[in-house]
Amino acid sequence: MTEYQTIFEAVQKSSRKLIGIQDQQVRQVLEDLADLAEAQIPFLLKENQKDLDRMEKTNPMYDRLLLSDSRIKGIAGEIRQVAHLESPLGILLEQRMLENGLELSKISVPLGVIGIIYEARPNVTFDVFSLALKSGNGLVLKGGSDADFSNRAIMTLIHQVLEKHGVPSGAFQLLPPDRSATKALLEAVGFVDVIIPRGSQGLIDFVRQNAKVPVIETGAGIVHTYFDETADLEQAKAILHNAKTRRPSVCNSLDCLIIHQSRLIDLPKLIQPMLESGVAVFADEKAFIALPTNPQIHSALPEHFGTEFLSLKLSIKTVQNLDEALDHISTYSSKHSEAILSENPVTIERFLNEVDAAAVYANASTAFTDGNQFGLGAEIGISTQKLHARGPMALRELTSYKWVVRGSGQVRA
Repeated sequence: MTEYQTIFEAVQKSSRKLIGIQDQQVRQVLEDLADLAEAQIPFLLKENQKDLDRMEKTNPMYDRLLLSDSRIKGIAGEIRQVAHLESPLGILLEQRMLENGLELSKISVPLGVIGIIYEARPNVTFDVFSLALKSGNGLVLKGGSDADFSNRAIMTLIHQVLEKHGVPSGAFQLLPPDRSATKALLEAVGFVDVIIPRGSQGLIDFVRQNAKVPVIETGAGIVHTYFDETADLEQAKAILHNAKTRRPSVCNSLDCLIIHQSRLIDLPKLIQPMLESGVAVFADEKAFIALPTNPQIHSALPEHFGTEFLSLKLSIKTVQNLDEALDHISTYSSKHSEAILSENPVTIERFLNEVDAAAVYANASTAFTDGNQFGLGAEIGISTQKLHARGPMALRELTSYKWVVRGSGQVRA
């Protein structure tokens, strides 16, 4: 048995003990972890700085890698929120009595052992641990080398709290940042029940193409917002600015503004707040003509559409009507988050009904696609597929179910 198989087997064995842990104990573990994270902010920032020192500040991943006093306190708050959510385990989903007297119950249970492959986002380590523990799942983490110091520091705190409360720490393990560990995790059939990649489209594609373990795709967001002929200009300016600039490095940030051609006259005012925040604009021919000369405004190339920028960049597409907007979204969307800005209820309903995405918005920023914002606590990722889970994956999405059958001697003819 290889080194990695030994780790996987140990996680699987330890994870079976999690189902017997009472929710009150889980709650206390997470409360203590939140307290410890805040108490150890200097330690976490010191280790995070080692990672930051190895990355250029111009790298779009830098903001995702960055921890700060306020971000750690925010993470601690999310851990506490998860701690006090209702347990997703042991829920009676369905019950019936058959004619032969068999009593059937459908009950929620953990998925088992979850493998997470992620890039330069150390907050993921805290988030997925809190959700995995609360949902009774074991966890194998494979972080990127960019965040290795940060991830190992966080896991030190996690194991410290688990051992304090007598919870099997072996059920939660961080693999080395080596490529060999990624390969081993992708092939851990029989040990790992599902793999969830969190990161760029390249990472997600690699995992999907190479995994022998079932995969739930999350993360990549090519996000559009359609500004239609009836949209409120002032409201739209605030929404678009927020969607693009709040945190441009995250998957729910705006990538492409689609504008009805009758509103091109308003386009300079519409994007002015974004320009003031340093956004570079790549406009199609009609939009480019409608905009003033500005070093931040460029003619769009084909590759500027269907691109997840993860930075202060935005493409603009002009359309003649809603149908053309829907066609553009259908062609380029990653099915993450899509929005419409409109005052026409008929147009809004068509958009919400016809756009195929995990989250669809009317007159609101796509920045809200987030497990915490949806009232789910932290999230393990945003699923962009349709099997098992879609949208923010929180506690309920980390469970499966089993049928419990109670009889009194029945045999089948």
